Amino acid sequence: MTNTVSEQYEHIDFSPIVAMTDGEVVTQSRVRDIRLPSGKVLALVTLDNGRDHTRPNTLGPATMFQLGETLDALKARAAAGEIQAVGITGKQYILAAGADLSDISKVGSKDDARRVAQLGHKVFGKLSELGVPAFAFVNGLALGGGLEIALNSTYRTVDASAAAIALPEVFLGIIPGWGGAYLLPNLIGIENALEVVISNPLKQNRMLKPQQAFDYGIVDAIFPAANYLEDSLAWADGVLGGKIKVDRKNVPGKIERLTKWPIAIKMARGMLESKIGTVPKSPYVALDLLDKARNGSKAEGFAREDEALAELITGDQFAASMYAFDLVQKRAKRPVGAPDKELAKKVTKVGIIGAGLMASQFALLFVRKLQVPVLITDLDQARVDKGVAYIHDEIGKLEAKGRLDGDSANKLRALVTGTTDKSLYADCDFVIEAVFEEVGVKQQVFGEIEKIIAEDAILATNTSSLSVEEIGAKLVHPERLVGFHFFNPVAVMPLIEIVKTPQTSESALSTAFVVAKNLGKNAVLTADAPGFVVNRLLAKVMGEAARAVYEGTPVGDVEKAFAPLGLPMGPFQLIDLVGWKVAAHVQDTMVRAFPERFYANENFHALAELPEVVEKDKGGRVTGWTKAAEKVLKPAVGSSPASADEILRRVQDGLAQEIKIMLDEGVVPEVEDIDLCLILGAGWPFIDGGASPYLDREGASERVFDDTFHHPVITGIAG
Repeated sequence: MTNTVSEQYEHIDFSPIVAMTDGEVVTQSRVRDIRLPSGKVLALVTLDNGRDHTRPNTLGPATMFQLGETLDALKARAAAGEIQAVGITGKQYILAAGADLSDISKVGSKDDARRVAQLGHKVFGKLSELGVPAFAFVNGLALGGGLEIALNSTYRTVDASAAAIALPEVFLGIIPGWGGAYLLPNLIGIENALEVVISNPLKQNRMLKPQQAFDYGIVDAIFPAANYLEDSLAWADGVLGGKIKVDRKNVPGKIERLTKWPIAIKMARGMLESKIGTVPKSPYVALDLLDKARNGSKAEGFAREDEALAELITGDQFAASMYAFDLVQKRAKRPVGAPDKELAKKVTKVGIIGAGLMASQFALLFVRKLQVPVLITDLDQARVDKGVAYIHDEIGKLEAKGRLDGDSANKLRALVTGTTDKSLYADCDFVIEAVFEEVGVKQQVFGEIEKIIAEDAILATNTSSLSVEEIGAKLVHPERLVGFHFFNPVAVMPLIEIVKTPQTSESALSTAFVVAKNLGKNAVLTADAPGFVVNRLLAKVMGEAARAVYEGTPVGDVEKAFAPLGLPMGPFQLIDLVGWKVAAHVQDTMVRAFPERFYANENFHALAELPEVVEKDKGGRVTGWTKAAEKVLKPAVGSSPASADEILRRVQDGLAQEIKIMLDEGVVPEVEDIDLCLILGAGWPFIDGGASPYLDREGASERVFDDTFHHPVITGIAG
């Protein structure tokens, strides 16, 4: 092994990846000299792609080649005594949003993937070999490679208003491959590094705020936005002159490596196996890199990252993740089939029928996001009061966490009204129901409200599986009704299925899409078909799990059989989360609609009456039935258990069949919309790309309909 990073990568021919620069939006490295108060000169590199803040700086190959040349020139100037320091920062609000993923997905071989990793190490490694200190001024968004620029520098400051700081690679099926996996644990200790590199990406890609980055020791100083660059330059001058001592609690000599490090790795491995199973590759590859970062040189650490990144970039999980990432970043923001937003009715007051937990969650979301009056009603004042109290309490929690100031919290409380007087719906523009999941009940409440509201007011139903057209069959104006299906928990899940009936007007549909966007949700248009998209496919998964149990397969074995799907939880763990009564109801709905393709069992309802149905381990995984559930099951369970392979094949083929039928029936415009719904509404993993790329790769599509959903199949690169 060589002593320096630059020596390590000097002999590598990077010309094969020059072709990947075609079409790249190049982030330029602009240099200007700044004379510090002490008289020393700092050469400041500003990364700028020439676009506004909506197009962040990214780090494609052309960008990296140019940055490397810039740093070489600065090293020569430092040797000549012309400059005493180098600083690197970004355009307004943004340092860099990491590697240009569109470029990375163009790699044609494992060798080229390795070169991408090596190029990053070669260029960023120059920051530590300039002959003078390198200061990273993290002036805004710093993700992935953007943060790794800072980690490769000698010192770091951060703007207190920076949008987010993170290493999100594991979320996308890869690892921090430009120094992050080695440098971070050696800077901030293993526990904090595990959180940043693995835990946060797996928590819906959680990011760090600047203060957290400072508290963890990722950056050395934090300054307010108003004079951020001036303060950072003055700080750098103080460091250069010895007036400011940078005290790092986790410098290499202070990090305990013999005991704490391996214990933290072992605990993290157990947590991963419990929470996500063993199908996702990137978290475990990252874990191994963090483990090995305990010993050895930087050059060895970087070489390990090169190999790991080459392996993952060319794998199926990254290809599927890129497909999923594109769906969430692009397709979700421009919903297919959404009418012109100019047709939408302006919503100045929202009515919510019901005051239970779901209705109260709706009210909290609507009042926070739309900042308009919200009315909730129920059958009696006690229920109404309970709902309003819940909303006020939740607003209080947000205030206590500092997410709302006192004035804003009081304003939101004042906007929420609870009553039993339905006449107050008269001036509502948008009314949504959150009542019992039964067609007759929904027809009744909408019938009452329609007599009160204006003719152009919109009605929305949150039904999870019932026919929206049937719910509106008794309305005088069925064209005003639209399905508006949230997922639980309402505040967290990003999807709304917007359901169009044959009668739904373009105005009602447009209003629904605009309201969904203003709520901060992603909306997908679906036809009025049983279960719509997410619940229809989850019912297939749950039904196959139930079928296996009633054949005689132990519940723990059934859960394990589903593991290769890579779902965030097993089928019975999911049923336990959504509720056994809800699951039983959805299964009944689907079996009534499609008895030949869906499975339900009357014992579902008996189980739903029990206070506890399943036993779980510490990680929440289902391990068996409660004694009460076993009594319900015992007379009904058969004696022909299915093998894990048989169960998995059934669910794969069942999903492939159902998705093909849904596309043939026009439930959604394209298969991409089904995958988007599963990712956003069911937590289907990025590494599967939703369901369809996975089913293509596993051969289920070919087995069921002699074709694939995607042409070509979304898969990794061999060799």
